[in-house]
Amino acid sequence: MALATTDSAPLVMTQRRIWLIFAALSAGLLLASLDQMITGAAMPTIVGQLGGVPHMAWTTTAYLLATTLVMPLYGKFGDLFGRRRLFLFAITVFTAASFGAAVSTGFWEFIAFRALQGVGGGGLMILAQATMADVVPARELGKYGAPMGAIYGLTAVGGPILGGEFADHLGWRWCFWINVPIGLAALIIAARYLTLPSKRPAVRPDYLGAALMSAGTTLLILISDWGGKRYGWGSPTILAMMVTVAVVISVFIGVESRAAEPMLPLRLFRNRTFATTSLLGFIMGLIMFASVAFVPTFLQMATGVSASASGLLSIPMTIGMFLTVSVTLGAVTRTGRCRVYPPLGVVIIAAGMIWMTRLDAHTPASVVSTMLFVIGLGLGMVMQLLVLLVQNAVPATDVGTATSANNYFREMGGALGVAIFGSIFTHRLTGNLDTAFRAHPGEVLSTGANPAALPPTVVDHLPAPLRDAIVGSYADALVPVFAYLLPGLAIAFIVALLIPHIPLADVSGLVARNEAIHDADRDPRDEKEPTTILGTPPA
Repeated sequence: MALATTDSAPLVMTQRRIWLIFAALSAGLLLASLDQMITGAAMPTIVGQLGGVPHMAWTTTAYLLATTLVMPLYGKFGDLFGRRRLFLFAITVFTAASFGAAVSTGFWEFIAFRALQGVGGGGLMILAQATMADVVPARELGKYGAPMGAIYGLTAVGGPILGGEFADHLGWRWCFWINVPIGLAALIIAARYLTLPSKRPAVRPDYLGAALMSAGTTLLILISDWGGKRYGWGSPTILAMMVTVAVVISVFIGVESRAAEPMLPLRLFRNRTFATTSLLGFIMGLIMFASVAFVPTFLQMATGVSASASGLLSIPMTIGMFLTVSVTLGAVTRTGRCRVYPPLGVVIIAAGMIWMTRLDAHTPASVVSTMLFVIGLGLGMVMQLLVLLVQNAVPATDVGTATSANNYFREMGGALGVAIFGSIFTHRLTGNLDTAFRAHPGEVLSTGANPAALPPTVVDHLPAPLRDAIVGSYADALVPVFAYLLPGLAIAFIVALLIPHIPLADVSGLVARNEAIHDADRDPRDEKEPTTILGTPPA
């Protein structure tokens, strides 16, 4: 592998500098995480005012597509050029896109800025994870997991509440205006304290591989979004896109096998930890997104709550994840053992899924939230540890690439999971509703209810027999989805058992690459030699 080079002396990594870098990364994570949670509750209002209701799915698809596209680019280019300038670029793009979204006057203009937000948000997530592996040894990463988890927990609870309040009182544009001061503050903090080396790659980056990977990713996301909705799965359009994906992947593999510095080095797949964690991340993404994507819809129909309120009922899942992430990462820091947690997490998720197969029209919302809490407990034992495991197992020069690849496979699993199981859910729901309406002709005639137009507010005021039949239709359509996911969890359990045990590293990525030296007792302000790396100011 051709290594990148720096022209400056190594950084001195004191504990103070590590915490300052962590603060800068946390500011960026707060920005990206808050945006993901705050916009959901306000999205119906946004698309209604901008005239985009028929194309509402693009508000999510545009962000997801952009985020997934840039993940591998940020990971690889961070390994080659250094992560500081990329992180500053991601914050700048995200903040500028938030401003653009706030002043948008048309739906497609808004979608363009949402995609641009995804370009920035994807970088903030990947670069934060990779940078932590650069500055903190794998053995000590657990102590920083709880503060990061607190950020996600705070935004998961506060984001939907703020989004609903903005949409109802101040106006939906404040969901994006709020990002501007936070983004500027994050940019100032990162510019001042994110002291990291910049590098020059020894060989030309794999731009052709990047283009092919982006093309394949775009096609896969569009197939998952359009299949079974805009076009039938057997339509010429979807089949042609599938064939094109196969061709692009074949060409990509050929390019990567010959590239001097491949975008996704094929040698990584010979690393057993990388291969197993990537497969497990894909399965977990599929299960996580497929299992929770349709629960808010069911809750709205079953309880009559608003979209924002149904989102709040999913918060226990986030709380469960935060609890087990904190506990498991703390245990890993103390003991250095982490192989036991992914299989245990899969078992807990399976228990939650089995419990959710007992959903029916009369299941209280509090019970559904408790079911999601159990699933969150399991996910917290798996998802964050996968990143730690893969970062610990690959060479320090590949940390960013491996981190982004792990996240990439999880996102692709989620996209495909929602598409596949969404089609199953929709197909069953259509048949169930048809049966329910034919079984209650009197109530249908007296109310004028239409199965193609059933907002929760209408369902909640229908006669009890018809209402119960409709809610039962949603429950009967949703429950099999959880049952269909159980074989996938069985495979995930086997894959989790195959993850090899590798002792956690005692040195950080920067130290392993000779770009930094560790000196816990020395403050960089006391250094006689400057620690500037290609224009990066000392902390």
